[in-house]
Amino acid sequence: MAKYSIDLQAGKVKEDEAVSSVGETIVGIDLGTTNSLVAHVVEGKAVAVAGPDGKSVLVPSIVHFNSDGTTVVGDAARGYLETQPERTIYSVKRLLGKSFRDLTDVKDRFGYRIIDEDEDRLVKVAVHSEDGRERYYSPIELSAEILKTLKARIEQELGTAVSRAVITVPAYFNDAQRQATRDAGKLAGLDVLRIVNEPTASSLAYGIGLTDEDEGRTIAVYDLGGGTFDVSLLRIEQGIFEVLSTNGDTFLGGDDFDQAIVDHWRTGYDLELDTPELRGGIRLLAERAKKALSTDQQFTGDFDGKVLNLTRGEFENRVRPLVKRTLASCDRALKDAGLGKEDIDHVIMVGGSTRVPLIKQQVSDFFGKQVNDSLDPDQVVALGAAIQADVLAGNQQDVLLLDITPLSLGIETVGGLMDPIIPRNSKVPTKVGRKYTTSVDGQVKLKVAVYQGERDMVADNRKLGEFTLENIPPMPAGIPQIEIHFYLDADGILRVKATEHRSGTEQSVTIKSQYGISDEEMALMLMDSLQNAETDMAARALAEARTEAKNVLLSARKFIRQNESWLTSGQVHEIERFVDALAKSVEGDDKDEINHRLEELNTFTTPLAHEALDRNVAAAMKGKGVEE
Repeated sequence: MAKYSIDLQAGKVKEDEAVSSVGETIVGIDLGTTNSLVAHVVEGKAVAVAGPDGKSVLVPSIVHFNSDGTTVVGDAARGYLETQPERTIYSVKRLLGKSFRDLTDVKDRFGYRIIDEDEDRLVKVAVHSEDGRERYYSPIELSAEILKTLKARIEQELGTAVSRAVITVPAYFNDAQRQATRDAGKLAGLDVLRIVNEPTASSLAYGIGLTDEDEGRTIAVYDLGGGTFDVSLLRIEQGIFEVLSTNGDTFLGGDDFDQAIVDHWRTGYDLELDTPELRGGIRLLAERAKKALSTDQQFTGDFDGKVLNLTRGEFENRVRPLVKRTLASCDRALKDAGLGKEDIDHVIMVGGSTRVPLIKQQVSDFFGKQVNDSLDPDQVVALGAAIQADVLAGNQQDVLLLDITPLSLGIETVGGLMDPIIPRNSKVPTKVGRKYTTSVDGQVKLKVAVYQGERDMVADNRKLGEFTLENIPPMPAGIPQIEIHFYLDADGILRVKATEHRSGTEQSVTIKSQYGISDEEMALMLMDSLQNAETDMAARALAEARTEAKNVLLSARKFIRQNESWLTSGQVHEIERFVDALAKSVEGDDKDEINHRLEELNTFTTPLAHEALDRNVAAAMKGKGVEE
């Protein structure tokens, strides 16, 4: 099987994570928007692993659902993008931790359907199955399919099971997106030891931050992939990587360079691209031209009976505005960090699109120094993740490790779910806050139950303590703003504080020591979480669907009461019919059936809700007052 590697630089490594058993294989994974990779360290070298055919280390981040519900991932799924786009999911990474509201402006760019039953809830993807029904998948489940493929690839390479990994994410990923990535890893059967920022991984791949002489360096990481661009500025002090600023464009990448070539040919050769086959064919030819012009001065190709030509100069004139947009992001990143171009010590190039000579030259001119592009830009992030994984495995010498929290700490939320606030392997001391609200109208008390463990349901984790936040002013559900803070000090003492901001009401509890868990018990809890990951995820999805359905049922019945003056008997009957069907589905154990009934009810009531709003606004303008 083919391998692609780089030499690790020797030197002192400082790290802030836990050490696993020395010699244990921990893999590094780049879960990318366009392509994903898995890598590990072999005899001091970071190696990206190719597939069984030995041809490519890249796994396209595409998941296709067959009519029987089975999945196809990677190159085998690519061909379905044109023939069955509604069941072929790509760019899953853009959906992680996002609500429908976040994707409103770009939802039409996807060939598959994103459901909008609630704009503020995390997004789901609807996929038609063989029996004519729709199945609903979260981005976590979809990402897990890609991770399972990578896990199988590395296991075939090593001839042994792999259960631990380091996964990279963009520096701008928020807490929800990072937690979603952890959950995807868990569902794929991986214990995610650390989530690493992609620019940090890139720096490690180039050996920056691995030696004492590199202390006190400022790094610019220019990352241009197939669909996204971002630039990150990092400061490395005593082995600690700090992200100073990040900027970019989530819809600017190599695909736009291909489109620029297509536009050039369409106008220059008066091409008629009126079928999906022609549009797909010209895009593939444009991609070939772009790659060829990275080394050649001219490209010639046949398309639909015509010979198409493109020189490097013509190509550069077309894409220069796109490159200029990336440099504007670099300028904003510098301003945000309060730095000048002269403050940058290294410029690292990441992402396959940085192979374009114009980009290298323009970026070099912008920063006033030669860019570092000696590593394969497609592999650099995965290679850096593998180096980080090797540090965690204890295979690097002279590693300074700070204390960490051994298991996740969180609270119970509606439906008996565990919401981790401090993920396992977080360094201590640490402080993390998260906002919550009430689930019942007029609620004046909120029980805060604190748990430790890696399972999705609190019933499977260890309860550490609880307290009740009282004297919450009675308000409609969802209005109170309750912030819960976890303070974990270096001695392992956890203090949990809850505050309702509108009233200033607060309450706290202190939980001491390392919670009385032995190393053996801890190992068993971690193993238990991996062995039950799929079951746990299904239980969580069902609990979330039930909770959402119960809230919608309350709202639907309230809507009938508030608007019975103008609703027709037929409309009321239909709402009640959908409500009864939803209520019946909640009693069952099929989360897809619940989601299906939810969408039915929402589809029917949405126009009525708009009419109710219009009537209330009209009444208010006439001085009659808006209905309560």
